[in-house]
Amino acid sequence: MDHQFNGPPFTIGIEEELMLLDPDGLGLAQEIERVLAAVPAELSTQVKPELLQSVLEIATTPRATVGEAGDELRSLRRTVAGIADDLGLRLGASGTHPFARWEEQEIVDRPRYRELVDELGYIALRELIFGTHIHVAVEGADRAIYVADGIRLFLPLLLALSANSPFWRGWPTGLASARTPVFRAFPRCGVPPHYGDWETYTERVELMVRAGAIEDYTYMWWDVRPHPKFGTVETRIFDQQTKVEDTIALAALTASLAHAFSVQFDNEDRPTVDFPLELIDDNKVRAALRGLDGELVDFLHSERVAAPKMALDLVDQLRDHAVEMRCDAELEGIRDIVERGTGAQRQLDVWEREGDLEQLMRRIVEASRA
Repeated sequence: MDHQFNGPPFTIGIEEELMLLDPDGLGLAQEIERVLAAVPAELSTQVKPELLQSVLEIATTPRATVGEAGDELRSLRRTVAGIADDLGLRLGASGTHPFARWEEQEIVDRPRYRELVDELGYIALRELIFGTHIHVAVEGADRAIYVADGIRLFLPLLLALSANSPFWRGWPTGLASARTPVFRAFPRCGVPPHYGDWETYTERVELMVRAGAIEDYTYMWWDVRPHPKFGTVETRIFDQQTKVEDTIALAALTASLAHAFSVQFDNEDRPTVDFPLELIDDNKVRAALRGLDGELVDFLHSERVAAPKMALDLVDQLRDHAVEMRCDAELEGIRDIVERGTGAQRQLDVWEREGDLEQLMRRIVEASRA
């Protein structure tokens, strides 16, 4: 399989999925085509549709640092929010819309999305969820697989930190991330296999293509995956963040992890990153249920640890890597998430005080502005 894992290493790209909203009741608006028509030509490759007409994706260009990617992300959010305002719409950011129903959504008229719905039916139609994807460029195909295998171990903690979808169809689910079980119905998603090297990854992808299961590797929607066309490792576990500062902090954490595993790859006696799928997936369920309010399993020591402690310990362990990546200031944002709570915790606080999901959406819209 062809790939572009040829540098420069450690450039950063961030993708966010945002909600288009009716300004009155703040329900979802089926208005992606109007928004795309108003996007300046120079941003046409960075502002894109997704499966549903109420979803807008923004994507930064590859940037040398997390700070630069964060600045561009802020600019993109401001631009699309301004376009939405001009069209009489609003923009919001969260892992799910608190009271929207998937039955009322319309599919974007693009061949890939129509084919996806034809193939998966109800599973695809129900995908009324919003996520953040973070790309880190890696030099060397085997190194990219090692980095992806390494980040795989931390997927539950990344989910716990990013949990921002406690509501589904007007119901407080008791989950910190309701987005997680909704997406879990898709095939080829969730915690990926441990691949070990580029040859194994290539063989397994090509087997699925020959069998007619997928058209290409982009139909493997793992929580972390190599992206050969871009030459990146793409981490996809995150609920969409309301506050852009939280997205930037998570990007810094992901970039620092990628750097740490890249350094490990060069060690003659590099540590193993092959842990059983069932252990990681069990941890992921814990993260979806409780976010930072629960415990996660520390695989290395075979013990359960409070998720906030695990997060802060990891920040300390990654400090030198963050300095090397020039994102140590942005990494400190993880401490802010731990101290003030995740997006899910903040949504539930509003709900407990006011008991009004429309008012919650107003708070989300306000906090989504960059």
